[in-house]
Amino acid sequence: MLETGSTAPDIALEDTAGHAVRLADYHGTDNVLLYFMRSTTCLVCNSHVKDLAGRAADLTAANVRVLVAVPEGRAAAAAWQAKRELPFRVVTGQRGTPHEAVGLMKKVFGAIQQSGSLLIDRDGVVRHTHVATMPTNSYDKKGITKAINALPTTGPLG
Repeated sequence: MLETGSTAPDIALEDTAGHAVRLADYHGTDNVLLYFMRSTTCLVCNSHVKDLAGRAADLTAANVRVLVAVPEGRAAAAAWQAKRELPFRVVTGQRGTPHEAVGLMKKVFGAIQQSGSLLIDRDGVVRHTHVATMPTNSYDKKGITKAINALPTTGPLG
């Protein structure tokens, strides 16, 4: 997993419409919060995404763009996104999973996909990381909020 204070690599992702998404696309303009779901069928991860969706206006006001990264392929991700009418882009990997691109691996005999979050500022610097093997621990709402509030030129997030 990337470390806080490190420069984020330009990860190659793809949204559910098949458009390329690169972290470099946001440099100089937006902060990016990547939330990595264990899977689209994970009930706990879905509740975390629901909470993020409920905070969408505050995140946008703080100049934070949310990308929800899922390990499934584009077709499954698109079907999942359509059912939830999310205000965020849902992304998959162009080669492999987005999780692998940042070091989130499958643990416990390769059966459980790690999940978590990354906050990357508009200069491409990682400002917050959180990793969990169990989905109940994958959403660090307080840590994310604290890191967003510490970003330069963003308003406070409640």
